[in-house]
Amino acid sequence: MTAQPTTVSGDQLTRDALAVLQPGFTGTEAPEWLLRQIRDGLTSVGLFGRNITSPGQLSALTAQLRAEREDILVAIDEEGGDVTRLEVVDGSSVPGNHALGAVDDPELTRAVAHELARRLADCGVHLNWAPSADVNSDPDNPVIGVRSFGSDPDLVARHTAAYVEGMQSAGVAACTKHFPGHGDTAVDSHHALPTIGVGADVLAARDLTPFRAAIAAGSKAVMSAHILVPALDPDQPATLSRRILTGLLREELGYEGLIVTDGMEMQAISATYGIELGSVLAIAAGADAICVGGGLADEQTVIKLRDTLVAAVRSGELAEERLADAAARVRALAAWTTATPRATGERTPDIGLVAARRALEITRTEEHRALTGTPHVVSFAPVANIAVGDETPWGVAAELAARLPGTTSASYTEQDGAELAARVLAEAGERRLVAVVRDEHRHPWMARALDGLLAARPDTVVVEMGIPQSAPRGSLHVATHGASRVCGQAAAEAVTT
Repeated sequence: MTAQPTTVSGDQLTRDALAVLQPGFTGTEAPEWLLRQIRDGLTSVGLFGRNITSPGQLSALTAQLRAEREDILVAIDEEGGDVTRLEVVDGSSVPGNHALGAVDDPELTRAVAHELARRLADCGVHLNWAPSADVNSDPDNPVIGVRSFGSDPDLVARHTAAYVEGMQSAGVAACTKHFPGHGDTAVDSHHALPTIGVGADVLAARDLTPFRAAIAAGSKAVMSAHILVPALDPDQPATLSRRILTGLLREELGYEGLIVTDGMEMQAISATYGIELGSVLAIAAGADAICVGGGLADEQTVIKLRDTLVAAVRSGELAEERLADAAARVRALAAWTTATPRATGERTPDIGLVAARRALEITRTEEHRALTGTPHVVSFAPVANIAVGDETPWGVAAELAARLPGTTSASYTEQDGAELAARVLAEAGERRLVAVVRDEHRHPWMARALDGLLAARPDTVVVEMGIPQSAPRGSLHVATHGASRVCGQAAAEAVTT
């Protein structure tokens, strides 16, 4: 049986509770329950890869939503690079943050963000949960990595600002994340609650620097992180902390835009507080919008959260004025998206490949010879973090096959065992080897496999598509600073010329 509203749709409190939710759904068309909730006051919808098959289909979907509410705020998690929803099937045609940071040309970053925003706006999407402003200070970070512009706060700050400016100049609101900085963690908040143990002075000089730049650039939204930062609040994670969201972000940093939570069903919140209590605490702390729907994408979740917020106001647990203020901020951003003109003029569809080529870091030995035959490409695949997902292809095999017909390929994981190098060598035969890794420094099994391959075949080409923390090795080493489709294309060009 389909759940029905438990309060009348005209009740302003109920409408405010719906307005602060940013839920997801399944399917490539809007289900009837979602359209009904929009009529009752829901103001935002979040899209994921499961909702998108093509630009035309996405345009039809957003038109369907907008037919119910002209200013519906359609949000998406489209970082480009490794984290793509718009091109989830084929891989992104723009590189991600780490590649842009490696080039370190803010004008290029601005142009890439502008072009990406054009594509979103053309499809009716006007809020992007990007960019990541996290300073990747822990090279073992399992969830940020190439999603960060880099490990230098000033570099991250200038590219964050450029990204925000480029995106918003095309009429798409940027949502800078993950406040107050998720870069110094060795735990993925999708799975558990990370703790950042440095002092307030380090946080101010390092992690907060890019957020100050984003605020100065006019970022329309900021997303909170599900992290515990004892130097700022020893008791509550940032998403639920009034000290951090209101005291630091609003009052100290002077931010006036929309504060969005990271996904509330992530284990850092759901396993410790539950999404109902977590949502109440987040709004009370100063958040304006509750992101939910990556995993829980049904009407029951929306109704449960709506009714929980209403009950919290009626019990005095949540101030009615705070909920009303949060809802007003959501509606204000929705109004901005309808009033802001979309980008016009010449498009730059090849800007992504241009950027990916510039991001390559190539190390050659004197013995290296360009690939001319039909190589065997072996990809060593780590377990993808949830933000990236495992449905998007990556690597260089397809790109090399297009340039060198007859190229063969295979993919391996840690579960393939200790004798992996010997197995790869046997399967490769006499063919030249191209070994593709992703964050070799974080995965000892990858390093061991490469050790074996290079000992037997020193002419092996190595392509690193993650953080190039390990020393270059192989007859040719190509660091792409990301695993988007254009990064693979640029790498394939490099190893065949």
